[in-house]
Amino acid sequence: MGEAGKEFSCKNYGVPLYAAAWVPSAAVRLHTANELKIPAKPLVVLAGGGGEGNTGIPNALLLSAFDSESCALSDQPVAKLGTGSDLPYRIGVHPGGEGIICSFLTKKCRWFEWDSNGQTLRLKSSEKVLKPLEDVGLQLALTFNTEGNLLAVGGEDGKLRVFKWPAMESILGETNAHPSVEDLDFSPDGKFLVSVGSGPGRIWDVASSSSVASLPQENDEIFRFCRFSRSIGTDQVLYITTKRDKGGSIVKWNPTSWERISSTFVSRDPVTAFNVSPDGKLLAVGTTEGDILIISSANMRTRTVIKNAHRLNVTALAFSSDSRAVVSASYDSSSRVTLIKDEKKGGLWIIVFFILLAVALYYAKDSGYLPLEL
Repeated sequence: MGEAGKEFSCKNYGVPLYAAAWVPSAAVRLHTANELKIPAKPLVVLAGGGGEGNTGIPNALLLSAFDSESCALSDQPVAKLGTGSDLPYRIGVHPGGEGIICSFLTKKCRWFEWDSNGQTLRLKSSEKVLKPLEDVGLQLALTFNTEGNLLAVGGEDGKLRVFKWPAMESILGETNAHPSVEDLDFSPDGKFLVSVGSGPGRIWDVASSSSVASLPQENDEIFRFCRFSRSIGTDQVLYITTKRDKGGSIVKWNPTSWERISSTFVSRDPVTAFNVSPDGKLLAVGTTEGDILIISSANMRTRTVIKNAHRLNVTALAFSSDSRAVVSASYDSSSRVTLIKDEKKGGLWIIVFFILLAVALYYAKDSGYLPLEL
């Protein structure tokens, strides 16, 4: 399961990668409306670099095209935007195709817009200045709600901020949400925001801008990533990854009572990246050893393990909008796409075959067509 094959593609882009996401189809539609020649291939946006020092490794935002027929990312970026001495560390992609927000290790955030050179999409620096996020310290989590009218950011300093987008009007500013905010996610209906970091997880009611629940840890758990399932209704679940000793688990929570449902051990190695598919059926996990696991949310069983998908930590995972592919990135400068295979159902037919065979043998023996001893 660790070999490179047609279902897996991996490319090295020469810079350590810290973030990855699929470019929303809305961004392409906005430009095709202007009759620009945009290729139909899906695009992924990658972010990373060598930092402020004279390492010779540039800092940049990259766009790579994915060819579904060859199951491969483009050998070279189709577009590249250098960011000077600023190392892009986290990105939040606007679902409506407006652009992306990027946090830098130089402790500031910037907004980038989609543009075109007549052949493909590209990113450009925006004149829009995010004044509330200037010189606010390193932001470890950036996310928009599904509608794209709210932006939540969480800082290394433990402060949680939620703004109306694009006005950047503050609706929540919690100074001590956690000692350090590690991850954030809005519920699909936009009513709640979950935050995790050191200590218990917290649930925030967006309308009242207040904390409504605390998610306690058990034993020596450390919460790291959080994601709501994308379905709206009775099937909705909140997932939080935990570190316990050296291994990684996924805890499921009831999004109504905020009570713990179950905990499933998924990896002997710590989890360094996590995401949930848009259809809610699959979970993706990346580890410190560069492995990628695809897990069924229905029974929490691991469907696929790609050993050594990357040589170093998996830093980011993102499902495509149709839930059929996962893009991943790593410190080792590589990015790859994993296609999701349909589960084989042959096992069920084998079971049915042997049941029918046993029944046939029983009746054949009972009728005298077979000797008693076979």
